[in-house]
Amino acid sequence: MSSAFTKSAARNIFYGGAVFFFLMLLALTFDTMGQLPKRDNHENLSESVLRGKHIWETRNCIGCHTLMGEGAYFAPELVNVYTRRGPDFIKAWIQGQPTGAPGRRQMPNFNLTEEQLDDMVNFFKYTSEINISNWPPNIEG
Repeated sequence: MSSAFTKSAARNIFYGGAVFFFLMLLALTFDTMGQLPKRDNHENLSESVLRGKHIWETRNCIGCHTLMGEGAYFAPELVNVYTRRGPDFIKAWIQGQPTGAPGRRQMPNFNLTEEQLDDMVNFFKYTSEINISNWPPNIEG
């Protein structure tokens, strides 16, 4: 009983595996590209949402917070903050910073106008309506 592992057998395994995983990559890419338009919530994209995203980016909110699992883990995940807390709480929280509570991490006060606060709320509302397959796994982020 000969069980010699030859160079040609190794080559066949390598090429067979490479082809298999390349085809798997193509299939998963095709499936993802087919799913994204159904899940991205693009029909609710408005100028206010875009302005809120601009505020999110220019104030470096992602430097502390996560959004849809992307960003830093210094502060809470905010993809579902709109459904958890509501628009009035979001505005009050952003306006009320810093709280000055000893021993707590402090969010800076960005001195946003009422229109900018509305834009941020609309941005959080928009992100909360994106189908992200039950992320985060718990309601509190």
